[in-house]
Amino acid sequence: MSCQKAALELNIVSQLGPKSPERTEGVTAFEDYGTGLLENQLSVGDFVKIQKAFESPEPRKIICMSREDFTQKMTEIVGWGTKEEYGELFDKVDVAQDGFINWDKLTSFILLELYEQDERAKATVVPQWKDLEFLPVKHKETIQKVIFLKNSSHYLTISKEGLLAIWGEHLKLQETFPITSDATKLKHLWVTSLISLENVNKIAVAFTSKEICFYDLLSKEEFACQYKLQGLKGTPICLDYWYDPLDANESILSFGDITGKVQAIAFTAALISLFERPASACEVGEATMTINWAELLSGCHKCCHILEHKLHQGDWVRQVTYNASLDAIISSTTSNTNSVVLAWREKSKKRLNMTSFNIAQGIHAFDYHSRLNLIATAGINNKVCLWNPYVVSKPVGVLWGHSASVIAVQFFVERKQLFSFSKDKVLRLWDIQHQLSIQRIACSFPKSQDFRCLFHFDEAHGRLFISFNNQLALLAMKSEASKRVKSHEKAVTCVLYNSILKQPSQCEDDTNEDPYDN
Repeated sequence: MSCQKAALELNIVSQLGPKSPERTEGVTAFEDYGTGLLENQLSVGDFVKIQKAFESPEPRKIICMSREDFTQKMTEIVGWGTKEEYGELFDKVDVAQDGFINWDKLTSFILLELYEQDERAKATVVPQWKDLEFLPVKHKETIQKVIFLKNSSHYLTISKEGLLAIWGEHLKLQETFPITSDATKLKHLWVTSLISLENVNKIAVAFTSKEICFYDLLSKEEFACQYKLQGLKGTPICLDYWYDPLDANESILSFGDITGKVQAIAFTAALISLFERPASACEVGEATMTINWAELLSGCHKCCHILEHKLHQGDWVRQVTYNASLDAIISSTTSNTNSVVLAWREKSKKRLNMTSFNIAQGIHAFDYHSRLNLIATAGINNKVCLWNPYVVSKPVGVLWGHSASVIAVQFFVERKQLFSFSKDKVLRLWDIQHQLSIQRIACSFPKSQDFRCLFHFDEAHGRLFISFNNQLALLAMKSEASKRVKSHEKAVTCVLYNSILKQPSQCEDDTNEDPYDN
């Protein structure tokens, strides 16, 4: 890191230093960490003085200081602080115990400290919410899934009767379509789940007819069915899809059914074709190709292979997901035996090794945070448990506070927080590091006691969706733009670089007119 760059970054982060976050009733918020430490009291001017002490008159020569030199020079150059304090700072910087430090080592340590403080502060920032809003849905039956299509910036909702609704990015209902299977003659044909296959611009829909249909989003026809997977032994009720961002040909569609089976299709050439089209098949591009599950099991399709296990032993698989950082398929049931199963892929990628958690009374749902390496479970026993995926004997943390069965959990990934929602319609937000509830929201949700709930937090847009049967509620986060450091009060209209002063100059708009009104 160059001296100029380091000084600039220190200048920026010192302005963005952690502030005391807002407090919520009944919650002790994060206190400024280590304000008495020397490194947290140094100003930008102090860092400039320290930087000059490390500068060499000879170009590209790096100045290093021993502990004694550092403590002596810093007390003289900075003008305040004791030798003991600078000695402690030296010891923190010299983690490798080399006996010397340079400007790069010092600035790296300071920037890391500021980053960690910022992360600690961020973890206890309590979001502020707009008023609860019910979206004008046209669904007659229970809403089964809400997804966001990144490629088109649209939301999709689907209900049990097969009505697919398309919403704009600002949640204005645009169109609705009936999504059905050829088995529509069946009296009680229901849609059970929906998932987006982003890398190939498709959606997959599961039906009670033991089918999974794949619809092409780029087709000339509206949601043309491209593939139909039939012959499943049990009704699939939950779907998940993952693809490798570095190689979008590699992807995994996993699903769980009502017989306790967890099954996955690992695709190896997804961008070319999900399944191999037989030579005798019709050449018409819009024709639906039917695939039998037995064909996939037999290995007829070389562009994919099957992974499966039956460890849930007859219990309905309520949720399933594949996680790439674990290279495992995680699934759950409401049973107290094998409540959560992790199916780890072996090196061959074609076999699974299973481990499981037994959770008293079972769970409704789970979520996994890869950076924290934690699985959160929504317990029927009113508890939210945090698990290390490699330790099955007991949870590493238990979050107490709900008075009814917890029916949903989802991580607020960036802030390292956790949402949980209980049967009595109480929403809580948890600080994971301290395992404390930092927010409790009891909105005017529908009073019905008998409801099926769908919980989905769209972190990128700060939107929390909660469905109650065929109703869809929205909680939207208020903008936090006011907390950002701004260089101008009004819109910046021009930026020029001054080569003499070696700094940028900016101009701001001094009018009150909206430039987009003309």
